[in-house]
Amino acid sequence: MAPAKEIWAVGRRKTSVARAKIKEGSGKITVNHKDIKDYLQNRKSIIDEATRPLTLLNVLDQYDLNLNVSGGGITGQVGAIRHALARAICRIKPEFRPAVKKEGFLTRDPRMVERKKYGLHKARRGTQFSKR
Repeated sequence: MAPAKEIWAVGRRKTSVARAKIKEGSGKITVNHKDIKDYLQNRKSIIDEATRPLTLLNVLDQYDLNLNVSGGGITGQVGAIRHALARAICRIKPEFRPAVKKEGFLTRDPRMVERKKYGLHKARRGTQFSKR
């Protein structure tokens, strides 16, 4: 029997990077060698957001996913996972691309933290104004 075809994809959001390996299977999702529920602390809304590309196409239980995520916090990592899954599912089945693209999952979110400027406390916060 031939080994299952594996597809790799990379997703990014803020400073997080997710590398996804997808292959046909039973729907097992691991993130950094942990089950997705353990990694995302069993928070259903966050898990649903991360797996939206798969639930949109009703293929959540057809593929095994192995994800490696680094950098950033929970929000950035979930966005990176979503981006990686969308790219991977489009590479494994090109006919899914129009539906995934319409939802905007293939577009890398360009929003990043604005840099701090000199002479200010933060990126935009200046010093307190004193009239006298």
